[in-house]
Amino acid sequence: MNSNLKKIVMTALFAALACVATMSIRIPTPGTGGYIHPGDAVVILAGIILGPAYGLLAGGVGSAMADLLGGYFVYVPITFVIKGLVALVSGLVFQKVGKDSRTRYMAVVLGGVIDIIFVAGGYFICEFPMYGSGAAASIPANIIQGISGLIIACVLYPILIAIPDVRQAAYKKVS
Repeated sequence: MNSNLKKIVMTALFAALACVATMSIRIPTPGTGGYIHPGDAVVILAGIILGPAYGLLAGGVGSAMADLLGGYFVYVPITFVIKGLVALVSGLVFQKVGKDSRTRYMAVVLGGVIDIIFVAGGYFICEFPMYGSGAAASIPANIIQGISGLIIACVLYPILIAIPDVRQAAYKKVS
């Protein structure tokens, strides 16, 4: 299969996975009416496996689609930017840091830390004009969501990287 076509197909698959993972398990949170979900793990892994640019598209589009389909219309552009940036920066960190199996795994952990900071901080900044100081209510839930995303990404990474096409896509960008 053509390598560009393979990238496009994998990007679409990761976008669909991000959407499904975001919508599949939803734990409601107080304050802003949001919810905790496992979708952040897919966003982190999209950046790592697909690289920064394709990861941004997969993580941003997939997460924004979950907001669109879930009725969180005001969050669609906010989510696209925040989750896209999580995937972009996770991918860049993986390319910079991931030179061997130990540092690659550390780069996945760093992607999870980036997710926690960008999601908790990004949504707070975007929600402040809507909710005022009440936007702070989303910070603890977003931190919990980020920690769960970090843990799930760390569990899924070795499983996904064992798939030859996934390993080839991820490691081609690191060399």
